[in-house]
Amino acid sequence: MQGRRPRDSEAVISELMMPQHANIMGNVFGGVILSMVDRAAAVSAIRHSRRPCVTVSVDKVDFKEPIHVGELVTAFSRVNFAGRTSMEVGVKIIAENVLTGERRHTNSCYVTYVALDEKGAPIEVPPVVPETADEKRRYERAAQRRASRVMDRRYDQGRGE
Repeated sequence: MQGRRPRDSEAVISELMMPQHANIMGNVFGGVILSMVDRAAAVSAIRHSRRPCVTVSVDKVDFKEPIHVGELVTAFSRVNFAGRTSMEVGVKIIAENVLTGERRHTNSCYVTYVALDEKGAPIEVPPVVPETADEKRRYERAAQRRASRVMDRRYDQGRGE
């Protein structure tokens, strides 16, 4: 199976935050941001695998600072690493004050997806072929996170050391 470049899976989703997206303090609900993360990351996973994909996990998400009503929120995503049937997608969230142009990186996270065949069973995905130094760094770090997740899963299932 021929590999695919991370840039070929890039996805960008932007949405202007309105009052229905916020709590009583005017801060956008975390769930609204997580929904954008999942949608952008799903597009990246589908672009990479050319298959329907489902979310398996979302790694630690820290909301560094609040996002406010009136800000434009943009989710940038791309596949960092692919195993046999799963892919790690990195997502970066930027909040922008569209009146001033000021942009803030409010959070990042990693989402794992599995590609599915016609019967809904996991199916093999193409490997990731990193080209740039940044892509190679992201690939190596994703491989380390994957190894850690696999060990954690084995431990949780009583098969760990």
